[in-house]
Amino acid sequence: MKYLPLLFCLSILACREELKVDYEAQKASVFPQAAIAGPHPLATQTGLEVLRRGGNAIDAAVAMQLTMAVVFPRAGNIGGGGFLVYRAADGETLSLDYRETAPSAAKRDMYLDTAGNVTEGLSTRGHLAVGVPGTVAGIVAMHERLGSLPWAELVQPAIDFAENGYRLSESEIDRIKRYHADFTEFNDFTPFSDSTLGVGAQVKQPDLAATLSRIRDLGHDGFYTGETADLIVTEMESGGGLITHEDLSAYEPKWKEPITKAYRNYRLISMPPSSSGGLALAQMAKMLEPYPLEEYGFQRVRSVQVIAEAMRRAYADRAEYLGDADFYPVPVDSLLNDAYLLERMADYRTDSAGTSTDITAGQVAMKENFETTHISIVDSLGNAVSITTTLNGNFGSKVMVDGGGFFLNNEMDDFSAKPGVPNMFGLVGKEANAIQPGKRMLSSMTPTIVEKDGELFMVLGAPGGSTIITAVLQTFLNVAEYGMPLPEAVAAPRFHHQWLPDEILYEPDALADGVLDSLEALGYQFREVNSMAVIKAVQVLPDGSLQAAADPRNPDDDVEGY
Repeated sequence: MKYLPLLFCLSILACREELKVDYEAQKASVFPQAAIAGPHPLATQTGLEVLRRGGNAIDAAVAMQLTMAVVFPRAGNIGGGGFLVYRAADGETLSLDYRETAPSAAKRDMYLDTAGNVTEGLSTRGHLAVGVPGTVAGIVAMHERLGSLPWAELVQPAIDFAENGYRLSESEIDRIKRYHADFTEFNDFTPFSDSTLGVGAQVKQPDLAATLSRIRDLGHDGFYTGETADLIVTEMESGGGLITHEDLSAYEPKWKEPITKAYRNYRLISMPPSSSGGLALAQMAKMLEPYPLEEYGFQRVRSVQVIAEAMRRAYADRAEYLGDADFYPVPVDSLLNDAYLLERMADYRTDSAGTSTDITAGQVAMKENFETTHISIVDSLGNAVSITTTLNGNFGSKVMVDGGGFFLNNEMDDFSAKPGVPNMFGLVGKEANAIQPGKRMLSSMTPTIVEKDGELFMVLGAPGGSTIITAVLQTFLNVAEYGMPLPEAVAAPRFHHQWLPDEILYEPDALADGVLDSLEALGYQFREVNSMAVIKAVQVLPDGSLQAAADPRNPDDDVEGY
């Protein structure tokens, strides 16, 4: 019960309390050859221009990520990290982990006071909250392996936006104003510290333009060594941060085999640890496969109940077993075993609510030995890209590198600062996600690609903290089980259960009064929140055309294509 008062929505949900979602305001279009769904019109337009010049999906993703670092500063970044899931036109699949890592001086109990309690704010605000950034290394790695256009051409649009300026939207101004005090607390100056900035104001970022120019000219070394690295280390030293030159030069992204799991005639392709998203998504889908969700009906009592119980069990396993597989023996095969997942639902009862005190992590065979962005792209060749990147909170740690012009992440909060103590998203973790030098912190990001009958079917993902995984699940089910067109599936109101706190979060209109009353009578507890994760998706339609859908929950979400 001690988790119930938790302010779970501190970063992702409460930050959107003012947003009133218009579920009818669907942003979607059908394109015959190529399609993009992204978080900002300027970034999406940049990606489209790259595709029109003959670039592939990776080229477009490279240009979009760098552009978002300029025009979407609360989440787009070069000071954070992310994940790529890729499916080539021939069906080959890859994933790239460019998640941040703990600095070499990080310690397991670094956020605890002398009494052994977590010091509030230490892992979320300021220099000590920063992990070693992976974004630039990841973007360089994906371009080197899969890109086609020259690197400099893909970086230049971001430089142009930084040098020439861009105009702020209403939603950007709302966020910037909310964090003025934070900018002042941790920085002498940022381009966003001016309290007179208003909608339509033009922001120029010369320091960021110079940083991006070094990245254009030197690639990986333009960020992890030389002048930019010096600026990062000087910034760290000024505020008690831990990142050193050695930490920066040692950072490496990692190519991995994606998590894959069959669901009826579909195949889910998603991100392995250090993301929890792909594994939890696969677990939930497989747990639900035996149940006739279409027969139960969309957001009716039976369907909501069984989906919530699958969510509860997957998040319980997440807390116990998931972390960076290079540092902890994550039992991936056991957690995805069909018999194990069937057994996980053996105690599910339709006549009463499960409880998170009774439902703990399953017994598996261990092996021996919010703010976030997402882009979904399908190019004219049929290559598909699903990328989610993050600074964690809005504007990350709120620390901007002096002279570098970019915000740094606060990803250290995604570690388990203390077993059983929730992070800013209300997620708990244990030994698997304890802090260790060089370790990647656990993430909920869930970039996903779906095949149907062996062919590309859907590309999707979202920002939204711990609600990302359940939003991806529900969007997929809305299409696959309930037959919704993609725009409706993306816009449909959602619900969420994450084991602890033991309650179902739901968006307005997600659950009809009769459904809510019936589930409360079974013992479920509920809390209404204004908005959850923000999906961006592309679906291949039966005629081969591409339906791109952006989420009305974010007014800046956008789709493009040709």
